[in-house]
Amino acid sequence: MLAADYRVDLKDRWTGSDAELLIALHARRSAESIRRWSHDMPGRPVLVVLTGTDLYRDIHVDASAQESLRLADALVVLQERGIDELPQHVRAKAIVCFQSSPRLEALPKTTRHLRALMVGHLRDEKDPQTYFDAARMLAGRSDMLLDHVGAALQADWAERARAVEASCPHYRWLGPLGHGVTLGRIRRAHVLVHPSRIEGGAHVVLEAVQRGTPVLASRIPGNVGMLGNDYAGYFEAGDAAALSALLMHCRDDPSTLSRLNRMCAARSNLFEPARERATLLEMVRRLTGENPSRRRVGSVGTT
Repeated sequence: MLAADYRVDLKDRWTGSDAELLIALHARRSAESIRRWSHDMPGRPVLVVLTGTDLYRDIHVDASAQESLRLADALVVLQERGIDELPQHVRAKAIVCFQSSPRLEALPKTTRHLRALMVGHLRDEKDPQTYFDAARMLAGRSDMLLDHVGAALQADWAERARAVEASCPHYRWLGPLGHGVTLGRIRRAHVLVHPSRIEGGAHVVLEAVQRGTPVLASRIPGNVGMLGNDYAGYFEAGDAAALSALLMHCRDDPSTLSRLNRMCAARSNLFEPARERATLLEMVRRLTGENPSRRRVGSVGTT
């Protein structure tokens, strides 16, 4: 996004190298770099990009994350409901910058069955248990296939996934797959299922939208901020019965998928790469005091 205008150094942490601006990813995990930068590089700005665990957990309970908010010259949230979660006194520093993915034409989908896909590692925040429970509720529907891409980050999650496979012949746990392969599966699915309990602005949601695959998502701020308040594909977080009912509607009533497709397409412009790049460049130019009409090569430290 910045390479045509700036020299960018990508680092796990800031260790003292010279730069005009620090872009810090994650308020808590980058807190030490933000603190050191603010002390050692006075007058040079820091931009903090906030994740889901930042917004919906850490900035409310963790002192180092709260210090990062105070030290930041600007804050980035990745969906339009993110600013609502910030303390009132730092909201003026925040801007929404949607992440992006190229838009591709939707592929034709078979009418023989409905293929649902969940993309997310097996961990509590992604709530795979709701997907498991919905799969069990739909075990008798041979015309509905439920695939799942993601690594089991703890052994017990792998055991749970295998138990669902054993009892539900139409559920498949595919494990971790490469990004390109996963994108291909998203494009071929009828719906992407995203049941997360915490999200800052899931990239997989916009990747589905940009590939013509509608989303069934938990009604949490991180998802609503991506898909809009009035989107018709929400279910309450943790409500497997509501998810299974939505999946059945998508299979049994063709107008449901058509409606979700139209609503996703209406959000697609938010996730265009040109829009993300323009937003990011404007923030960097404003923070560094650069004249936007003048190309300037600098260095941006990223942690």
